[in-house]
Amino acid sequence: MGEQGVRSRKKGASGSGGAGAGKAAKPESHLAMVRRARRINRELAEVYPYAHPELDFRNPFELLVATVLSAQTTDLRVNQTTPALFAAYPTPEDMAAAVPEKLEEIIRPTGFFRAKARSLMGLSAALRDDFGGEVPGRLADLVKLPGVGRKTANVVLGNAFGVPGITVDTHFGRLVRRWKWTEQEDPEKVEAEVAAIFPKSEWTMLSHRVVFHGRRICHSRKPACGACPIASLCPAYGEGETDPDKAKKLLKYEMGGYPGQRLSPPPDYPGRPAPPLGAG
Repeated sequence: MGEQGVRSRKKGASGSGGAGAGKAAKPESHLAMVRRARRINRELAEVYPYAHPELDFRNPFELLVATVLSAQTTDLRVNQTTPALFAAYPTPEDMAAAVPEKLEEIIRPTGFFRAKARSLMGLSAALRDDFGGEVPGRLADLVKLPGVGRKTANVVLGNAFGVPGITVDTHFGRLVRRWKWTEQEDPEKVEAEVAAIFPKSEWTMLSHRVVFHGRRICHSRKPACGACPIASLCPAYGEGETDPDKAKKLLKYEMGGYPGQRLSPPPDYPGRPAPPLGAG
């Protein structure tokens, strides 16, 4: 499905190149940028109809914890770590009462495990003491929890509570700047400018599609431009490998025929589940 999706949407990926190709073009108007941005979103929706959060979770608490753990590591490593974590501490009450050294040892594979353990125990205690052991469904409440910033809060709101939000991680920020949707570097400013381009109902799925594209095709160091389904709409076309055969070798996860990041992916996910920790 992944390879077929790339092939079927690949118009403009070679030949004349992307949106910035050709002789010096006049500056793009704001209206033209908005139209191009919305078209990119529609194209990505066709390429990634199965886009989803790439953290394994069964309830809001698990998603909150997994998102905190995902800082400075991969979702794959988090997903390989959380089964043992939630087996030991299934509720905020359990995690708040954890022996710090034992909790640190379980989450050690995710890096920065001492700081993360303090955040997890602190947010768990706050959930227990201030919210009746339940994860709150309001941004203002979530960002007060230890270790929870706006990005984490938007992940939880959008995927556990159905509250629209834009998640500005490193992939999202990189791509929206490449696409000239914004020039901002500060995540909150990026969030505000991109939010103004799209209807609120699109925010959560837009975030998933952009992050999926950044992880699979539009990589940081070597984008697979020659295999990109939205090359004709991209002002940054040519920053990466433009040869289709060479670009195809750069594709990751299901687009490249490899496992994804989730051990328990959604039923409609076209790729293979990731292996558990220590399994090859």
